[in-house]
Amino acid sequence: MHAATERLLRHFLEGVEPAVPLVALWAHGSLAAGDYQPGRSDLDLIAILDSPVTMEGWRRIKAVHRGLGLPLAGQLHCSYLARQELDDLAAEHVTWAHERIFRRPVTAVTRRELHVAPLVLSGPPPAELLPPVSDAQLTAFVRADLRDYWLVKTKGRRRWLQDIWADLGPLTVARATVTLGEGRMITKREALDLLPGLGAPEQLVADIAARRYGTPPPVLSRFRRARMARAFVRSAIRKALT
Repeated sequence: MHAATERLLRHFLEGVEPAVPLVALWAHGSLAAGDYQPGRSDLDLIAILDSPVTMEGWRRIKAVHRGLGLPLAGQLHCSYLARQELDDLAAEHVTWAHERIFRRPVTAVTRRELHVAPLVLSGPPPAELLPPVSDAQLTAFVRADLRDYWLVKTKGRRRWLQDIWADLGPLTVARATVTLGEGRMITKREALDLLPGLGAPEQLVADIAARRYGTPPPVLSRFRRARMARAFVRSAIRKALT
């Protein structure tokens, strides 16, 4: 593991253990799947607690995250799940992400990732605590996410000028297409390799690879990249949902 990342995770665990009734701490996403890019990838964590977060716990969680003070700390995201709520897919859990605290569900995709490729940082593994996600639940979530979130977002144009939208949109759609068609989860690296076959412009694929993996950047303006990404995402979603 990258030295700065390992140090951050160790420091975070040392801070969060006395702050909340921690049962387990897991990583998922790029770090667990072996596709982690230091400085580019988020650090996605799940903390399992012995009881729901109280107002005092809310304050302690904020203090832990704000006090990390290490490189990459801004990319460390963590959702806090009480073990009494683990079987409720719709439950919203206290989450720290993007430098703020709020509540959101832990999706069927994240739950499946935790069963397929978890990285256990503390406590028992997900298989011992987290109910599995059925194929039907996973498919229903992915279809709804494409239809009700990503397709809706293609109606506007301005957001696609941002790197995060131009990169994450095509990769998300490629991953979702494989999940719907084959029932399996793939990494962002694998999704990038599949994009040309799904009809993504070669220049757009090269542009995404340049930011995520540090390859030589292509000559592609922000506006042209936005048009390509938005058009591809809209077209690919419609194909995936047919």
